[in-house]
Amino acid sequence: QVQLIESGGGAVQAGGSLRLSCAASRNTFNIYAMGWFRQAPGKEREFVARVDRSGTGTTYADSVKGRFTISRDNAKNTVFLQMNSLKPEDTAVYYCAGVRSWLGSTRPDDYTLWGQGTQVTVSS
Repeated sequence: QVQLIESGGGAVQAGGSLRLSCAASRNTFNIYAMGWFRQAPGKEREFVARVDRSGTGTTYADSVKGRFTISRDNAKNTVFLQMNSLKPEDTAVYYCAGVRSWLGSTRPDDYTLWGQGTQVTVSS
């Protein structure tokens, strides 16, 4: 069973940056397309970004397009989320997730692997 472990969350002021990492416990990482999701208090989990197995194909939610960048390093079994120009509305618990497909998905129900989540708090 592959485990996903997120790191890099924290508290920043609006306009700041954070880089989230998600490390997989096994070398089978490259058979998974990966995604990042987030969940704010009282809200449903929402799609943020996804990257295909090769790392060349990406999709972003409109709310983060141009500010966030998803990438992966298959040699290190790790996926990243670089978050720039952070806004208070980006405050949430961020989760990485994996699905055994080439492209991945924007729907959380399609993903079978989930990390434990990391808190991101952006103050105004």
